[in-house]
Amino acid sequence: MFAIARRGLLTLAALTLAASHAADTPRELTVYAAASMTNALQDIADRYRQERGVAITLSLGASSALARQIEAGARADVFVSADQEWMDYLAARQLIDRGSRRDIAGNRLVLIAPADSQLALDITPGFALAAALGNARLAVADPASVPAGRYAQAALTSLGVWDSVADRLANADNVRAALAFVARGETPLGIVYTTDALIEKKVRLVGSFPESTHPPITYPAALPIGARAGARAFLDYLGEAESRATLAKYGFTAVAQTAR
Repeated sequence: MFAIARRGLLTLAALTLAASHAADTPRELTVYAAASMTNALQDIADRYRQERGVAITLSLGASSALARQIEAGARADVFVSADQEWMDYLAARQLIDRGSRRDIAGNRLVLIAPADSQLALDITPGFALAAALGNARLAVADPASVPAGRYAQAALTSLGVWDSVADRLANADNVRAALAFVARGETPLGIVYTTDALIEKKVRLVGSFPESTHPPITYPAALPIGARAGARAFLDYLGEAESRATLAKYGFTAVAQTAR
């Protein structure tokens, strides 16, 4: 009788432990990420669900908007920014786990035109960007807040042409919106990331901006304060070989997979 009771207690304890473990391992996580990572992260998230049984809900947009949503109390388990500045913004407010922060990818800045455009430009100091626009506008993510726009402003300033186009911008809420302006033929030129140009068949690459003309384009990732227990596993997954291969497939460049 005692043995039976003891086995019953052990079984109950095992079930309680399993239930506790299940409660600590959510079946869904929310990832806030820069819009430029849309396609790559969707592939990674789909594979993670298949392998780990955890669904990943992606909230995609401008890094600035996502950081402010986190600051306002929005639930995010992982945050991936398109620049260091907006991750620094959250770190300064003690809204991320500093020890979890690491860079996961890099990117390049490019000039694009509609696919049927014959326009040609060499991206060199003083290049004729304003003349190429004619009476039209240049599509960019908003330089006031969006990383892609800030990189664009830095590059054009370094090349000495910013002042000639600063009042002729078609500002977009994020880099994918800037891409759409060009894809729809609403603007003759736009500045986006290499990864954006590669996924949109309705645009073509005019040229790449020298990396020396703007700050390095890196994507830091971190756990916001209050992230659920399973979030760290997904953050680590972003640095695994198969995820790095997916990022490379979409045109992201490799960076050192180390914590900052």
